[in-house]
Amino acid sequence: MKAKNTHANPNKNRSPRRRSREFALQALYQWLLNQDDAPVIIEHIRQAHGFEKADTDHFVTLVSGTIKDANRLREEIAPLLDRTIEELSPVEHAILLLGAHELDAHIEIPYRVVINEAVELTKSFGGIDGHKFVNGVLDKLAAKMRAVEVDADRKK
Repeated sequence: MKAKNTHANPNKNRSPRRRSREFALQALYQWLLNQDDAPVIIEHIRQAHGFEKADTDHFVTLVSGTIKDANRLREEIAPLLDRTIEELSPVEHAILLLGAHELDAHIEIPYRVVINEAVELTKSFGGIDGHKFVNGVLDKLAAKMRAVEVDADRKK
């Protein structure tokens, strides 16, 4: 899976956290296609070119946590979809799982940041209008998983 060159300089301004999400997406994509164990996938991705610029701890936490909680996260996501989980592209599926995991397990990251990062990943790796779909699903999921934070933000 390779990023589309949609920006003048796609490597500019990519933080270690952004890079960890990009590599986590690649790991989850691989997991969805091959069903390898998390440690095997993590080790494989850690060998990728450019990985040294990623936040390694965040990457490992994202991949391990998302895979561990995938079935529960799918149950949270499924009612918000306009199609079945099986009909999602592997990229959208992986991004939604990743975003759901961050919303659920990383409350230190503001929900708007989680959604924005997922949208940016979708713009780089997903289908043409996939980012709109991902944004809509994660916005609904944030309202459910982080109701207090979302309500407080909307009252501003």
